[in-house]
Amino acid sequence: MTATPRPTVVVVGGGLAGLAAAIEAADHGWAVTLLESRARLGGATTSFTRAFEDGELTVDNGQHVFLRCCTAYREFLRRLGVEDQTTLQSRLDVPVMDPKTGVHARLRRDRLPAPLHLSRALLTYRLLSPWQRVRAVAAALALNFVRRSAPSSDTLTFGSWLSAHGQSDAAIERLFDVFTVATVNAPAAQVSLSLAAMVFQDGLLRHAGACDIGVSRIPLLQLHGDAASKVLIEQSGEIRLQARVRAITQLTDDRWRVDIDDASFEADAVVLAVPHDAAAELLPVGAIADPELLRGLDVSPIVNVHVVFDRAVLHEPFVGAVGSPVQFVFDRTGASGLSDGQYVAVSVSAADAWIDEPVANIRDVFMAELARVLPGVRDATVRDFFVTRERAATFRAVPGSAARRLPTTTRSPGLFLAGAWTDTGWPATMEGAVRSGLAAGRALESWRRTQVAFRSIRASRAENNRDPAQEASA
Repeated sequence: MTATPRPTVVVVGGGLAGLAAAIEAADHGWAVTLLESRARLGGATTSFTRAFEDGELTVDNGQHVFLRCCTAYREFLRRLGVEDQTTLQSRLDVPVMDPKTGVHARLRRDRLPAPLHLSRALLTYRLLSPWQRVRAVAAALALNFVRRSAPSSDTLTFGSWLSAHGQSDAAIERLFDVFTVATVNAPAAQVSLSLAAMVFQDGLLRHAGACDIGVSRIPLLQLHGDAASKVLIEQSGEIRLQARVRAITQLTDDRWRVDIDDASFEADAVVLAVPHDAAAELLPVGAIADPELLRGLDVSPIVNVHVVFDRAVLHEPFVGAVGSPVQFVFDRTGASGLSDGQYVAVSVSAADAWIDEPVANIRDVFMAELARVLPGVRDATVRDFFVTRERAATFRAVPGSAARRLPTTTRSPGLFLAGAWTDTGWPATMEGAVRSGLAAGRALESWRRTQVAFRSIRASRAENNRDPAQEASA
């Protein structure tokens, strides 16, 4: 008896969205070919090695955290078998300081039901005046009732909404933007109220444990790319690195061809899991109603400043700062493989002011600021200093951006979209990327089952309509 051949799919893009889509498809029995233009998997969440004195430093290209509410991402890590390589806070605890005044504060949740779990943290937040704290609590309670799905929510900025609810510029910068900039990669003054409300409602306000922060204890390449590669190979998947896709062509209603520089791949379906600007160039004509929707999505950059010291200067897993270009500083010593001294990484979101600055200028400014945020820096020796940049790290979630985020399915049968920029309801985070990949994988399988059902119906009708005379002669 001849075995039914496995359906085939080409997944274009090896970031989190593409990896999640590929594994979801493989788990449903698809034969997967994954094409990635870079030399390693993981997309914006990967790692590289840097020569350092007599050894190597393993460096993440960006500092990525997740929250307890990131259920799809955490389930993805479990599927990869690496969830135990992450650390998740038992309770939200974010140290924040103002380097200009030297005032320290902590945003730590209590073991109380939402929304009471953050009331004490807000009412004792020393970076705001007592009156600002009371008004911040009132604004947070009001934010919990914003209808983020309402079209009008995507016409306002979060900053304008906060101002209308009694928040001063100082309160926005010193409290709300601590979370907004880090999660949405833009300040409240630019961010759509719709997306900001989603972050605060689902991440901070509605479930007490949702806001607890998790980080990887190993390099992101190992956590994502290497682990996913192992799973796909176990599922007999094919992975091609440094394979830049040049064209995607629909051959028939259920047959596609994907061309790279030196080869072509035919498959029953394609998942396009690349950044939105690349998707706009690769989508076949007619696949979406208006390609200009994608081209109208702006991007927001992220810069990471990496410093290796001869001694410990940071005595927390991470610390935040306000009123400073140093937004968050992470201790990445353990994950990097460094055995002597300390390696810290400064994450700078919404980094328009820094993305084109020379390294020397960045060093002058950030070393002075780090000395104010971390006093131990003043007596430490810098063993290495370097900068990584992601010019198009995320889409810019400004008002009106929701209408430019496309669904998983396209007008072309067998062609699906994935990426944190698609219509996941989440900002461009690891959770959003994984959700988009899972959605694409499930839509792919649903489409296949529909195709199988249609073929069965057509075959049955053809059988019932056979001419008896022809049947006898046969």
